[in-house]
Amino acid sequence: MRVVITGAAGFIGSRFAEIFLDEAERLGVTQIVIFDALTYSGRRENVAALLEDPRVSFVHGSIVEASTCELALRGASAVIHFAAESHVDRSITGARAFYETNVLGTQQLLEASRQLGVERFVHVSTDEVYGSIPEGSWREDHLLEPNSPYSSSKAGSDLAALAYARTYGLDVRVTRCSNNYGPRQFPEKVIPLFVTNLLDGLTVPLYGDGQNVRDWLHVDDHCRGVLGVFERGRAGQIYNIGGGTELTNRELTTRLLQLCGADESRVEPVADRLGHDRRYSVDWTKIRTELGYEPRVDFATGLAETVEWYRRNEAWWRPLKVGR
Repeated sequence: MRVVITGAAGFIGSRFAEIFLDEAERLGVTQIVIFDALTYSGRRENVAALLEDPRVSFVHGSIVEASTCELALRGASAVIHFAAESHVDRSITGARAFYETNVLGTQQLLEASRQLGVERFVHVSTDEVYGSIPEGSWREDHLLEPNSPYSSSKAGSDLAALAYARTYGLDVRVTRCSNNYGPRQFPEKVIPLFVTNLLDGLTVPLYGDGQNVRDWLHVDDHCRGVLGVFERGRAGQIYNIGGGTELTNRELTTRLLQLCGADESRVEPVADRLGHDRRYSVDWTKIRTELGYEPRVDFATGLAETVEWYRRNEAWWRPLKVGR
């Protein structure tokens, strides 16, 4: 079986590719294609070790390009689609790229999958498509109410994927995850940004009153959830993947200060993000009951190990912060 993983040189995609390769023999996977445009957050270094395995090949190109999609997907039995523009702040200042990649790029992949007879398509999305919830948690059938260009572009890609399932009978499975953290996350996202700033003796920018709430999910748990959906999920279904640790941004900042040996003087309050969602929380009962998913990584342990990874891997992140 030939499987294409899009966005596999990025933070989550590269970790999934590592886990997937470890499971390849059990899954009957003989070829893995890493399909990535290598934009600013996709890095060849993230997949260098994987490419030493003869079962792994690399296709460099954009999912927006029909010819490249056809090249990558020809002969494939399955696509696992991580590729996306994903940073909310960037979407606020440059929305067009998000709609082009996330909506049009996903549609291009879906069409290539349909034309080439791909049997299974796992579309990886985000809890941000639901909007903001003051209390309780979203189930998979909740109304989509995205509030940023990023989240609206992901909602559009979700709807495109589900439309291809309903109209053409393509086996599409959608996952929506909580905020991820872990090693190799690009240092524009809050945890690696704060950690690398603190390691450099700099301040950390805390939006607004710091009371925005997020549910935190270790990248390994997210990847295990996606793998479960790939293996045993139902066609045409949506699965929320949660981490089970809700924290305000202020509480998260305090933990990072402690782990980096810094004090409150390093916190710099800044004007709130435009359209900043107050709280995210997914109900992941469905994936737990249907597929046996449970997060395994304790947040305190996972966060400490993540901070330590950035401490030990300055050579990885230092070039990414030049000029930032």
